[in-house]
Amino acid sequence: MAIINWKAIVESLLFAAGDEGLTLKELTNVLEVEEHVAMDILDELKKGYQKKERGITLIELAGTYQLTTKKEHSVYLKKLVESPSSQTLSQAALETLAIVAYKQPITRTEVESIRGVKSERPLQTLAAKALVKEVGRAEGTGRAILYGTTKEFLDYFGLKDIKELPPLSVNMEETDEEADLFFEKFQETFES
Repeated sequence: MAIINWKAIVESLLFAAGDEGLTLKELTNVLEVEEHVAMDILDELKKGYQKKERGITLIELAGTYQLTTKKEHSVYLKKLVESPSSQTLSQAALETLAIVAYKQPITRTEVESIRGVKSERPLQTLAAKALVKEVGRAEGTGRAILYGTTKEFLDYFGLKDIKELPPLSVNMEETDEEADLFFEKFQETFES
């Protein structure tokens, strides 16, 4: 019988959950274990992250567990975000920004539904560049974060108000094939 590596599984789950984290109840449901077993696994993980050679740590905020970077590395993380090589936006970030701009307020799940792929990383990039921000919480189960654009977004694109965004019409002959597929789906989403 194979030995289950619970710490690795929980680490994977927390990584996949990102900054939304997981509650103890969610962990016990997914792992199909008792609460005390899940707590023991979380405690073991936390102890492992306390070692100096580890760059991440496990925190609990309002009953939600999530992985985060260690505060002592913040100076390097700040350099990464502010480095000239990170000043341009990837195709994924541009797609995500367009969706947030036109559909705000919008949850990450709704963005992912439109894009058809995970969008946590592009949203983090856009938030780090102060182009999008948390503007509230959705009603219902889980109270997902709602994202919207920032004043910096308006300044960057020379807009006085979000209502000045151009209408959603894309000339498909002028875009590359990857953008074609995205903008076709993007257009369909907004027309339906």
